[in-house]
Amino acid sequence: MNKRILSAACWLCLTLTSPTGLLAANPMDARLDRFFRDYLEASFRLQPMSATQLGDHRFDHLLEDLFPEGRKAWADLDRRTLEELPRRINLSQLSSDAKIDFEIFRDSLKRSIWAAENLKPFEQDPRVYNQYISDSTFLLLTQSTLPRETNISNCLARMDRIPSVIAAARQNLAHPPRDILENAIRQNAGAISFYEKTVFELAGKTRQSPQLKTASAKVVAELKDYDAFLNNEILPRATDSWRLGREKFSRKLEMELDAGLSAEEVLQQAEKEFSRVQQEMYVIARQLWSRFYPTTPLPPDDPEGRRYTVQQVVAAVSQDHSTPKTLVSDVRATVAQLKRFIEDKKILTLPEPDNCRLIEMPEFQRGNSTAYMNSPPPLDPKARGFFAVSPPPRHWDEARVMSYLEEYNRSMLQILTIHEAYPGHYVQFEYANRHPSLIRRVLPSGAYIEGWAVYTEQTLLDQGYGKGDLPLRLIQLKFYLRAVANAILDHKMHCSQMPDQEALDFLMRDAYQSEGEARLKVLRAKQSSVQLSTYFVGRMGHYRLRQQIQREHSNNFDLARYHEAVLAEGAVPMKFLHGLIQQRLAR
Repeated sequence: MNKRILSAACWLCLTLTSPTGLLAANPMDARLDRFFRDYLEASFRLQPMSATQLGDHRFDHLLEDLFPEGRKAWADLDRRTLEELPRRINLSQLSSDAKIDFEIFRDSLKRSIWAAENLKPFEQDPRVYNQYISDSTFLLLTQSTLPRETNISNCLARMDRIPSVIAAARQNLAHPPRDILENAIRQNAGAISFYEKTVFELAGKTRQSPQLKTASAKVVAELKDYDAFLNNEILPRATDSWRLGREKFSRKLEMELDAGLSAEEVLQQAEKEFSRVQQEMYVIARQLWSRFYPTTPLPPDDPEGRRYTVQQVVAAVSQDHSTPKTLVSDVRATVAQLKRFIEDKKILTLPEPDNCRLIEMPEFQRGNSTAYMNSPPPLDPKARGFFAVSPPPRHWDEARVMSYLEEYNRSMLQILTIHEAYPGHYVQFEYANRHPSLIRRVLPSGAYIEGWAVYTEQTLLDQGYGKGDLPLRLIQLKFYLRAVANAILDHKMHCSQMPDQEALDFLMRDAYQSEGEARLKVLRAKQSSVQLSTYFVGRMGHYRLRQQIQREHSNNFDLARYHEAVLAEGAVPMKFLHGLIQQRLAR
């Protein structure tokens, strides 16, 4: 290892070797902490990209062995660790907090082992190779806190390993689903563009530019050969189904959501909530009808008339939108406005210092999502997060660009910024990164994370953000309806034979989404399973918990204290939150 890398990362070694004083007060708690750190150290050596993503930069010059034997070592480590966990750790001797950590660790191992035995992403999903091809260097140039020249040296080392990644893909890929393969081919074109242009923009002026130019040229040549392989050899045999099937979907959902709900119960609750939100949208649209259509009578109050009323009012509200050139600056202004509101209304205490950087999404990442939050990693306290916002991709035609801007109109951009950054994902992760438990920082609950972000959208408007603006409330409900629709789509596409056109009709007609947004969501549903359900299940968990705690505390309920208590416990499974919050509020 480069000496500069070693010296810059020595504090990271300490974080993985030294339990905190709080843990050391209970010997069994300290033993669990030490056991997890040993597991994490072994896991990072096998999966260097995981270390990079979590902020441990000791392995930034390496990449995973993606051949079958290499991946078998990952599963073997998890199995050995799961077997050893109850032998090494006496559950009855742990503190109440550590017992929760024990369960989180144990259940994470079980999910990982189940996935290794039941899911075959490296054989069926060529997209998984893209994180090793492009994200592996992108993260070093955008988020690592090591010196720039060290990061570029690590990029060069990883670029030398990309041929091995591609060789593994050539050996592993069998009969991937056609839709997923076609998206992977588009992403590979973006990776080629990244190494032809973007990597030099991110690296900036450096004495290493000649080496970077040479290495990039080699990667581009490899990726072009890989593109031919995907198109000429894999595409003709892309015959597998992307549907997970009812049995696997149900088991995966129960394990990942850990909410005590079956797949059928999630679907039933989502369908009931979907109808409720549709009705609430109609009530608001009816109030707005005369503002936008002053000479046109309100449509009949029947199912088709109500649907038409909402569609037309949403369409009118959507005409107030940014341009491709102003979209990012409009979001930047929204960020400043949101931060002032959160402070003035005492929603919660915002993290200091503010480590969130708003960036324009790189061209090679556009076309799949409008925004994402890459939060500060838990193992690098000096790192910053970035909130990436995407103007329309440059290759889109005028009609597609206009549809995109109308879907992400000025009201929608405000809700999106609440969700992704303030007080959504960015704020939540900053709080979580302060928790003393390494297990909670490294193994967060997806339902908690997405549920918190969706919960904050309504909460801010309920507390006065937007000053009662009805168009803003209508779009907030539309965005929430999307979260509910996600759960319905997730279940029906993987557990039944729901065809694409039926899914598109559901999203466009009943959830009021644009065609472009609906098509992307259908593609996303095919490419993932269960993740789309985390938004609805997590939001309902957060919403119901808030109502319960507020009732229990009656006039003594303080919203900021409540929010800070929720965030301070880390992203734990929702089933643990009530007891943890009651204890924290009591203290």
